[in-house]
This record gives sequence, C-alpha cells and structure tokens, in this order.
Amino acid sequence: MTLGRLAEQSAVTKPVVYDHFGTRSGLLAALYREFDARQNSLMDAALQASEPTLTGRAAVIASSYVDCVLLQGREIPGVIAALAGSPELERIKRDCETAFIERCRIALAPFAGTGAVASAGLWAMLGAAEALSYAAATEEITAAQARDELFETIVAMVARSAPRHTLGRSLITF
Repeated sequence: MTLGRLAEQSAVTKPVVYDHFGTRSGLLAALYREFDARQNSLMDAALQASEPTLTGRAAVIASSYVDCVLLQGREIPGVIAALAGSPELERIKRDCETAFIERCRIALAPFAGTGAVASAGLWAMLGAAEALSYAAATEEITAAQARDELFETIVAMVARSAPRHTLGRSLITF
C-alpha cells in the first residue's frame, strides 16, 4: 500500500492524501486508531447491555474482539503486523493494547477471587484474541470457533485469579 495508490483508488490527487496522512506510517496509524476506536465503542456498548456476570462479560469481550476484526476484513491483521515496522507505530499499538487490557481488567475484576485479574493472564488473553481473530479472518477456523475459544480462555483466566490457597500448589518454577 502506497499513498499514491490510495490517492488513485480514492479518486483524489496525491497532495490531498499526503497532506492528510503525511507518510505511509501516518496512514497505518490512522487505520489502526480507527479500528481501535470502533472496537472500543462496540465493546463498551455491549458491556453496558450485558448481564453483570463472568459469562456475560467474557462473551462480550470475546465476541466484540472477534467480530470487530472480522468487520474490518482481512486487511486489519496486515495493518496490525505492519505496526511493528517502526518504534512510533509500535508505541501506538502498545498504547491501544494497554487501554484494551485495562478495560478488560475493570470488566472482569468483580469476578476474580482476589478482586483482580493478573496482568500476565490479560496479555495472554490479548494474544489469544489476536491469533483467533486472524485465524477466523483467514477462514482457518470459523468466527464461532474463535469466539467460543476466546470465551473459554477468558473464563479460565479469571478462574485462575482465585486465591492460591484454594487452588492448591500449582505454580511452575524453573
């Protein structure tokens, strides 16, 4: 994707596109920010309408993430991958990811035995969300399979946040 090609496809002159985005990185940043804003809006509305239970919140997070990626089409995984191309773009992606994780932490905390969900689990959930959504976007699995697996991952993550004394000794040491 080049800005010149975007101008051609949009039937506008190159200066219009360059004035608006500046660089290819600017275009990628704008695409990702739009995706992130749409994802947050979709999830926030669904969380407000959901039942205040672990299964209700987990279902919303799973379906919002997968459905938003699928709504964006097969291109969004490529845009996400391209964000690793520069420190500036990577920082934008990381800031958006951190904000998403914090939204999930707040939504799921009431159901964690300790009152908090571990950061490592939330990052693992995000990795699973990205991988499952990509697999659904490339039709390696169905959207329902992606949503269901992500839902189960979220529920298990929150269950692991129960106090350690109730789970027995399950920590792995190296």
